[in-house]
Amino acid sequence: MALDESRLSPLPKRVKPTYMAMDKENQIIGYVVPIFRGSHEFQSGLSDTEDACAKESAGYLARRDLFASGVESERIEHKSHRTVMRESAERISLSKRIYENEEYHKRLNEDSLMHTPEFVIKPRSHTVWEKQCVRLHCTISGWPEPRVVWYKNNVSIDPMATPEKYKVESSYSVHSLEINKCDFDDTAQYRVSAMNSKGETSAFASVVVKRFKGEFLPSPRLQSRKFGFKAPCLEYGVTFETHLVEKFGVSFGREGETLSFGCSVIIYPSLQRFQPEIEWYRDDKLLVPSKWVQMHWSGDRATLTLSHLNKEDEGLYTLRVITKSGFETHSAYVFVRDADAEVAGAPGAPLDVHSLDANKDYVIVTWKQPAVDGGSPILGYFVDRCEVGMTHWAQCNDTPVKFARFPVTGLVEGRSYVFRVRAVNKAGMSHPSRVSEPVAAMDPADRTRKGPSAPWTGQIIVTEEEPVEGVVPGRPCDLSVIEATKNYVVLSWKPPGEKGHEGVMYYVEKCVSGTDSWQRVNTEIPVKSPRFALFDLAEGKSYRFRVRCCNSAGVGEPSEPTEATTVGDKLDIPSAPGRVVPTRNTDTSVVVSWEASRDAKELVGYYIESSVAGSNTWEPCNNKPVKGTRFICHGLTTDETYVFRVRAVNAAGISEFSQESEAIKVKAAIAYRVSELKENMLYQFQVRAANMAGVGIPSLPSETFKCEEWTIAVPGPPHDLQVQEIRKDSLVLLWKPPVYQGRDPINGYYIDIKEAEADFEMWRGVNEKATDKTFMKIKDLKEGESYVFRVRAQNKAGVGKVSDSTEPVEAVTKPGTTEIVVNVDDDGVISLNFECSNLTADSKFVWSKNYVEMAELERMTIETKGSKSKAIFKTPSEEDLGIYSCFVTHTDGVSASYTLSEETLKELLKISHDHKFPIIPLKTELAVELLEKGRVRFWLQAEKISANGKVEYVFNDNVVHQGEKYKMNFDKNTGIIEMFMESLGKEDEGTFTFQLQDGKATNQSSLVLIGDVFKQLQKESEFQKKEWIRKQGPHFVEYLGYEVTPECCVRLKCKVANMKKDSVALWYKDGREIKVNEKLDFSEGVLTLEIAQVSSISQRFKDLMNQVFSVIANSSTPLKIQSTEEGIRLYTFVSYYNDELHVTWHHKDAAIAFTERIKSGVVGEQLWLQISEPTEKDKGKYAIEFFDGKGGLRRTVELAGQAFDDAFAEFQRLKAAAIAERNRARVAGGLPDVVTIQEGKCLNLTCNIWGEPVPEVTWLKNEREMVSNDHYILKFESGKFASFTITSINTSDSGKYSILVKNKYGTESGDFTVSVFIPDEEPGKKK
Repeated sequence: MALDESRLSPLPKRVKPTYMAMDKENQIIGYVVPIFRGSHEFQSGLSDTEDACAKESAGYLARRDLFASGVESERIEHKSHRTVMRESAERISLSKRIYENEEYHKRLNEDSLMHTPEFVIKPRSHTVWEKQCVRLHCTISGWPEPRVVWYKNNVSIDPMATPEKYKVESSYSVHSLEINKCDFDDTAQYRVSAMNSKGETSAFASVVVKRFKGEFLPSPRLQSRKFGFKAPCLEYGVTFETHLVEKFGVSFGREGETLSFGCSVIIYPSLQRFQPEIEWYRDDKLLVPSKWVQMHWSGDRATLTLSHLNKEDEGLYTLRVITKSGFETHSAYVFVRDADAEVAGAPGAPLDVHSLDANKDYVIVTWKQPAVDGGSPILGYFVDRCEVGMTHWAQCNDTPVKFARFPVTGLVEGRSYVFRVRAVNKAGMSHPSRVSEPVAAMDPADRTRKGPSAPWTGQIIVTEEEPVEGVVPGRPCDLSVIEATKNYVVLSWKPPGEKGHEGVMYYVEKCVSGTDSWQRVNTEIPVKSPRFALFDLAEGKSYRFRVRCCNSAGVGEPSEPTEATTVGDKLDIPSAPGRVVPTRNTDTSVVVSWEASRDAKELVGYYIESSVAGSNTWEPCNNKPVKGTRFICHGLTTDETYVFRVRAVNAAGISEFSQESEAIKVKAAIAYRVSELKENMLYQFQVRAANMAGVGIPSLPSETFKCEEWTIAVPGPPHDLQVQEIRKDSLVLLWKPPVYQGRDPINGYYIDIKEAEADFEMWRGVNEKATDKTFMKIKDLKEGESYVFRVRAQNKAGVGKVSDSTEPVEAVTKPGTTEIVVNVDDDGVISLNFECSNLTADSKFVWSKNYVEMAELERMTIETKGSKSKAIFKTPSEEDLGIYSCFVTHTDGVSASYTLSEETLKELLKISHDHKFPIIPLKTELAVELLEKGRVRFWLQAEKISANGKVEYVFNDNVVHQGEKYKMNFDKNTGIIEMFMESLGKEDEGTFTFQLQDGKATNQSSLVLIGDVFKQLQKESEFQKKEWIRKQGPHFVEYLGYEVTPECCVRLKCKVANMKKDSVALWYKDGREIKVNEKLDFSEGVLTLEIAQVSSISQRFKDLMNQVFSVIANSSTPLKIQSTEEGIRLYTFVSYYNDELHVTWHHKDAAIAFTERIKSGVVGEQLWLQISEPTEKDKGKYAIEFFDGKGGLRRTVELAGQAFDDAFAEFQRLKAAAIAERNRARVAGGLPDVVTIQEGKCLNLTCNIWGEPVPEVTWLKNEREMVSNDHYILKFESGKFASFTITSINTSDSGKYSILVKNKYGTESGDFTVSVFIPDEEPGKKK
């Protein structure tokens, strides 16, 4: 920065000089700090103060030479020290006053000082040794005060995250970055960026960290390219062997997702401080960390994370691990599919948006067309711009442009912008593309000057330019049309040689060819950039153009006009590619090659599409154009047949499709095992095809292969991982053992799992203990989630390398999925049955035991008919235990399994035996019961028996038949079998048996009647028979009893049944007959005898009642304690209660005086004492005393201690529950179950709501919450009445409605259904 003397602040001669830079209005605009004053040019600009300092220094030297004595020298040195201290203090004081003055003027007139940040002093590059510290510092001016951010390799530095490494300081516009204890990783390009509301600027510096031993490491890439083999390590004297394991494979992602992949790195020998150099490439371009790309090195694994995928991220990714001995690489393709469109049928988003040819107010934006057009042609593209630091996007073009390049004008000089592009077709707009890198609208020359500068030289040269008189600028030169399309024309020229001291601007003029009528295009505002885009030109017309310069002195002469330019696309859409040839590659990929488009200009690349043969449904194979004529299409279905087609892309558009390729079946290419090779020899291989005509031309030779024995002790990776039996929560993983088992046999496997979209660090083990099988059922999966799996083998030496991971597998049970069903037929044959509904012509059922195909069927027979297959056991036994699975080939993985365990086998064998030897099931076994007249009934009931069922009745092994003694009955509908006997004699003691037969099924049931059992049954039978005979004449139903009437008479009463007209009743007292005047009542059979006078009747009655009271008292139960919602209740039960019973309650041996709080009562046979709202005073001993005319009876209970605490706690709980029940929210009524209403009417329903506190009311329609609006009016008034109104009802209002009321005590809902009908239709029909 050059500062003239006139801009320096005037200072007193005695004050220490300062280097503050001032403008013409004495406003401070910056400062500079010189390193030394050795330049003559610099001395010529010294101030008076500086001149005085120089003279004082010269005088000091003269005095030192003249007075050489020590005392004089010490005095002069002491004086010089005081001078330095004074001047230092004055300089600090002056700096403070200048800073305060600067802040004061900023507050007075901020607008006049506002300008973009500028670097007064830029950071310089450094080369340091390991473990040293380095500081980068710079000085930045600008107002408002700029925000400063430091970057390392374009990644912002966060000093708070690593305070031990970085320290950032800012003071008085001086900014510094300190790097502590530098190491190899600190070698990088550092950038400091300053930004304020007026603009942004950056400066760069490099830091190189050297080792003490030797010079810099030579570039491993150059070294490996030069030698092509692993050279010895010069630094350590050893050779490094690098192995990449757990390699990433072909990956598929979708826009907006995050994708991580990587490799594990094994370096031998392992040195503690040595770390390899890790590089990632995409399509052979080195990747650097950014907000889209993050790299991680854990010491043994390199991981690359792509955040927020876009189609720009698609490509071939290569990991390169570099050591001093060479490098190892691994590559795989990453495919990025389009995100789902917001509008069905909308095209995919454009990609690769870049900014070119940026100038003061103009920039050209380019992009690539998407592969997916949504099913209809793309009509064009819209370009959007956004100022850096803002969030508002502005559309740059009013109508869509078809050309994939567009000039954006009207930018504000000095501001930075980002751009994005959207595609549009007749269906709608695509998602926006990924935003471009920021670009500043500024003169290219200014941008060059603001780039990295030379290292700091240690001095500042101050120069002065004399103001130049206003000069009218000259003619622009080299005017040309650099781009012409049917939408716009872009002009370019060079500024004039004569333009004066101030800047120039330009006016652009045009005229139609063949005329001389020039018309100014930009009439209002001249342009600042030597580029200009003209729009609204008539397509097909020819124009000429010229440019004039202007400044404050005037408008200059026009430039030479251009040649006539016809408006139209100069770049043609490429022709369709030629012949497309597919070639087999793997089970899921095909190599597609094609002939390049002829005479294609500015070709961007090619898009490839695939289709299942005959489906005519095309899917893109790549979403980013490929530049070659060969591409590997991944993600295809094994054994499916595909066809392919290709089209070319350039900025003008996308070509027509090529001819479809021949159909090809996706299948792995032919492999051949080569044997009899010699160890440590290098080999190359070629392949030639042969047919009946001869042998063809050999292929290109393979890469060099060194034949070496596998020397690693641990096993190799398992391979051929397969997934079967995929269900919503489980699947079965199969694999094959490693080809190389290591030094010891394999003794187990470990399985790892992670979500398909998860980062690499999310791998986790499935089994803690190694499994010795080559399959495993993995359970507890999350439905709908996609997973990937890998397997590791183990031997005594340890765990080996992991296998390649499987393709993502979604945990979902596909429709139509069936399981293996075990069946036992009527002959007892056990079989496993499986059915598949989506067979193809080539499908086969493959049965396996323990997931090994059953080649030799010694113990089973396989039968397949149509879509069903059956595996039949010949002689089931423990040898058949295991897991049986069935896999159907040429389907989408149809498979199932069945585990035959020991317990299951026993159950199946039992069922088989029952089928071979069936038994008629019985509801009841043979039983006996007595009927009227003492008859004996033997009976049983079968669960089910056919019309052909037979029964044999056996007594003591002899068959008995229907006759006088035995009566039989067999009801085949109910299965009831009966045999009747009139009576039992001594000869009938023994065993009775019913034998059943129904076809092959049999059963029997026996009943043994001997000894005391038979005698008791015989005695009961005889008694029943006698009773029946007795009841044939008059007999007592109720025997003689007495009662006391209110008139104190004793009434004797009995009841007689089966009385006739000639029956008589005789009364006797003490054996003597009593004459009775009362006649018999034959209608009721009740006989009564009243005794009018009973001697001492009152005393006898009391005695009688006292006896009753004594019985009641003795029947009372012990006192119990019960908690209620009102308090505590004590109670006892009696067998009978009489109102005359006298009862007394006692508390602490004193009779209780009953109040409103303490009450007693009787409910049925329960006597209780209620204590409401109990307190501590209510503790103690309680008793109830019954009076029976003698000593009485007392029941007691202790209501104290734990008994009282438990009862009181339960009372509190019941009280709270009762309050909650009384106050809970509820719908009291008012809603119907169903409402049928005519369309167009208004529906209003009101219901009562109860609850304390007032409930919250929510209305639901079809289980979704409703909001009150003009159509649905929902009200809740006075905390009691909820109303629901539908205005102008229509058929869409039909459905289930609910009201949900809720408060802190509970929730309740009320439901009703609304059915709307159209007047022409029948009412009640639901719409």
